Amino acid sequence: MSILAPLAERMRPRNLDSYIGQQHLLKEGASLRRALDSGLIPSMILWGPPGVGKTTLAHLIAEHLKRPVHTLSAISSGVKDVREIIQKVEQSGMFQQKGTILFIDEIHRFSKAQQDSLLGAVEKGTVTLIGATTENPSFEVISALLSRCQVYTLQNHTKEDLLELLVRAISEDQILKTKKINLLETNALLAISGGDARKLLNVFEIIIGTFQNQFEIDITDEMVMQSAQQSLAMYDKDGEQHYDIISAFIKSIRGSDPNAAIYWLARMVEGGEDPKFIARRLIISASEDIGLANPNALLMANNCFQAVEVIGWPESRLILAQCTIYLASSPKGNASYMAINMAQEEVKKTGNLGVPLPLRNAPTKLMKDLGYGKGYKYSHSFPGNFAEQEFLPTELTNTSFYKAGSSSKEQEVADIILKLWGNKYTR
Repeated sequence: MSILAPLAERMRPRNLDSYIGQQHLLKEGASLRRALDSGLIPSMILWGPPGVGKTTLAHLIAEHLKRPVHTLSAISSGVKDVREIIQKVEQSGMFQQKGTILFIDEIHRFSKAQQDSLLGAVEKGTVTLIGATTENPSFEVISALLSRCQVYTLQNHTKEDLLELLVRAISEDQILKTKKINLLETNALLAISGGDARKLLNVFEIIIGTFQNQFEIDITDEMVMQSAQQSLAMYDKDGEQHYDIISAFIKSIRGSDPNAAIYWLARMVEGGEDPKFIARRLIISASEDIGLANPNALLMANNCFQAVEVIGWPESRLILAQCTIYLASSPKGNASYMAINMAQEEVKKTGNLGVPLPLRNAPTKLMKDLGYGKGYKYSHSFPGNFAEQEFLPTELTNTSFYKAGSSSKEQEVADIILKLWGNKYTR
């Protein structure tokens, strides 16, 4: 490995035994480990945030299984590149000793047509596909291809993982080991990394580089924050703050600050962020942070997403800006968000409670004889299309999950509940 390569590249593990993290997939008995031990792996999608080892893991899998591997980046490759690789593998025929792995980085950036070009080869087993993505495969990978792949979710590195990586880099890297580096404090480094190993190592290398004429270096939180300011500004140009900036964007909308929200949107536009990624976050914000306080917000956000899909860059920035300002200046409320959270917690606590007999479906005579559907009141047969009856399991009678916030729209919902149900929902 060239000493000119970034530290994160120089520290890539050479085998699975030296791979740090993702033990939920790789420890003995875990799903991916079992597949590797059998020597038969499915086509797969590795889904996780940046810097958790997706690309590294893909190449280590190929190395572990002694399989040939072809690598494509969805940013710079197209259907022609995919077909050339598939044709090459098919022509190798019996001379191809073991199944070829085709690794596609950032597979979510492939269009539907590009993903379609993979289907035949994956289905026939011509290649074993390993795709890496930071985006939810359910949204970004076509269903036909997704159904032929196993999705493995990679997690952010733990504090222990990152510290182990730092210590290993200090002791093993051919450049760092020539210095005496004392890790006195690490909280600032870990906070900057955000669980991203690549970001941690690259920032660490930049900081150490500012002391290139110094043999002994003491790493403290204060020193890291002081040394990192200018370096991080340069580092951000590579898009490493993908999740930090979207977090600032959403929190600005939640905090009703259109000016800050439009600034963070501009940062993402200038950084070449995927417009559909931004639009999806706007839909989530419209429901989570605004919800019933302004039901039109969800309509606006959903229409924004559809328009972005049709328009693309650079015009999409106008649509995103319009939606951003609308959501940021909208009344806020999270009653529906809190309601589903409370209801899910109740389900986890009480388990699968029985559906009351009057609410059960009764498609057979036996079910009718057992009382399924008996006593159910058809709401439309009563004045005002309302008939008071129990819709919750008996164990949860009177339980209220909806708690109205201060917004007028949420209060309207609470008033409707009170008018229909009186003081029934008291706990």
